[in-house]
Amino acid sequence: MTVNQPDRHLRVAIIGGGPGGLATAIALSKIPNVSATIYEQATVLREVGAGISIGTNTWNVLELLGVADTLTSGHPTWTILNMNGRSGEELDRREKPWDSTKHPPIRTQRTKLQSALLAHVEPGTIQLSKRLSRMVDKGHEGVGLYFEDGSAVVADLVVGADGIRSVVRDTAWSDYEIRFTGTTIWRTLLPWDNVKDLDPRFGITGWWHTPTTHVYFSPVGEGLWEIASRAWQDPAIHSANKKSWGVPVENALVESHFTEYLPSIREALSRVPTGGWREFAAFAGPELAQLTAWDNKVVLVGDSSHALSGAFGSGAGFAMEDGWVLAQALSRWKNDTSKALPLFDAIRLPYYSRMYAHLSSEASKRAIKLKTLGNPTFDERVKNKIITDGGKDMSWIYQNDIGAVWREWAGGLDGAA
Repeated sequence: MTVNQPDRHLRVAIIGGGPGGLATAIALSKIPNVSATIYEQATVLREVGAGISIGTNTWNVLELLGVADTLTSGHPTWTILNMNGRSGEELDRREKPWDSTKHPPIRTQRTKLQSALLAHVEPGTIQLSKRLSRMVDKGHEGVGLYFEDGSAVVADLVVGADGIRSVVRDTAWSDYEIRFTGTTIWRTLLPWDNVKDLDPRFGITGWWHTPTTHVYFSPVGEGLWEIASRAWQDPAIHSANKKSWGVPVENALVESHFTEYLPSIREALSRVPTGGWREFAAFAGPELAQLTAWDNKVVLVGDSSHALSGAFGSGAGFAMEDGWVLAQALSRWKNDTSKALPLFDAIRLPYYSRMYAHLSSEASKRAIKLKTLGNPTFDERVKNKIITDGGKDMSWIYQNDIGAVWREWAGGLDGAA
């Protein structure tokens, strides 16, 4: 006679209350005998940034989480432009295939996604003002977490959902190091009515480029318009503070990086209200060999696990996929982390490895093309940033169906049993 063993009771500490942490808590709340708590360093839970893209892959995981129908605000992004920021020449126009049976791709406010997720997080799950200062491996007892306010807890499983500057990762992977990429980003939101007289193309989601900078414009719904501007400087010469994330900056500093642009673009930047800009220094790090540590008591989700500095514009989607897969793996193995975490690693690690390989390949293409151009002009350098001829199929990211991925893995496990 076979006796079914009850699921092990699992104390889970989720470090970080961004999309990845919230999604992980939602997914874990559906699993028996799991007690999950989010520890968030902020005193008030709010998203730092401006807009966020929600594509098919992200909608797929939001559906699995039961959150999709709660997210109702955003601007459809069926058309994406890439433009020469100095001449106004259209370099590439991408029209996404229309499917009225599915959620449309949108650009929305980060706060709207956060609110939709929060509506599905069980009351009492989130503890604020909990900045993690250190983490200790206590062997069979679990992991000790010590916070700056003097409090401490012990968890059976720690989920590092604390972003690219992860304390969890930097503790459990002590030799890991992120470095400044040379890119600084300035973001803001302002009313569309304030700029709609400048150029009708500003109402279409798109990038406006020079060789080392770009300005991204997009409506985000509810009458708001987003600017995300980036400038690159040689990181061998210029440095950045690792803590520079969402800090206010003067308007003149931002505008000084975009003097080569069309007058209409410069005018749009000048219409940002004083104090409206926030600065973000972009850091990145190498590929990890494993996403789990400390005898399967620590696991990374989202940007902490793949420090790519937003290279694919879908980081929130990746983080939520991670949280959902982690929950399925724990459910599959009745909360046995010694089996569930290696399964999570087997599913998600190759996915992120493929991203690193893709970025390396694209960088090589651009370098080769620049070399063949010899002494390229301004416009040739701009065009070289936009690789459109024979570009790789990116559906493995933007059309990813994480539910189907899980079913395939689960089917393989059933077949091997």
